[in-house]
Parts: sequence; C-alpha cells; structure tokens
Amino acid sequence: MEYVHTMVRVKNLEASMKFYCDLLGLHEVHRQDSEKGRFTLVFLAAPDQLEEAKETKKPTIELTYNWDPEEYTGGRNFGHLAFRVDDIYELCQKLQDGGVVINRPPRCGHMAFVRSPDGISIELIQKNGSLAPQEPWVSMENTGSW
Repeated sequence: MEYVHTMVRVKNLEASMKFYCDLLGLHEVHRQDSEKGRFTLVFLAAPDQLEEAKETKKPTIELTYNWDPEEYTGGRNFGHLAFRVDDIYELCQKLQDGGVVINRPPRCGHMAFVRSPDGISIELIQKNGSLAPQEPWVSMENTGSW
C-alpha cells in the first residue's frame, strides 16, 4: 500500500490558489481541466517535496474545483492537513497579513491552526522543535474553531 495524496474540494479556485500557493507557499505541480466532467484538478506540493513530486507524479494535495456550484459540508470532521514550516511566526504573520484568521495562534512556538477559504483546518508545525514564545502570539486568544 502507498499513500498518494489528499483531495479537498474548493468552491473558488482563485481564492484557494492564493491561500495554498501565495500564502502557505505550496507549488502547483500539475493541472488538469475536464471539459466533459466540468471540473479542474490542481495538484500541489510543499517546497521540500516539489522535485520528488514532479519526478514521481505524487503531489501531496489535490484541489478539486467543480465548475458547477455545489454546497460542500464537512469542515472539521474531515480532520486537517498538516505542514511542517521553517518559521511558524513568520508564516502566521504572512497569513494574517493576507487576511487569514489565525484560529489557534502559535503561543508555544510550535503549533498553530488556520482554515482555508473552504473551511479546511490546516495545522502548522514548527520544524525542529519549538521557537521561543513571543508576542503578539503568546497573548493571542483562540478564534473560532480549528
């Protein structure tokens, strides 16, 4: 058995690409449009996994955008996606500056949670342990659910 990828459905492909690529820093590996099926698939990989994903054709996330509007439910019962990051404070600041709510701030310097434009819970984990706690994160309360 071999893990391939995680698929999430998105309502707004442009907003999702901004979140996953521009703000989180993932890279598009491959895109497939299906005129007959009326959908677009966008395969993404984290920077550290980009070359392997291109070589093996095994990205970590598949965004599925259905051209005809649908209402998706699920959110928290999906669980979450998790990414190990170089500097959790720097990334949380970038996300916050980009309009993303930090639902569970990185008070401990190790872990934070945010949500994608479609409500998918995203866990951010500091690479190589924890950073020293620092403001404004230490004093920041949780917002919403994560």
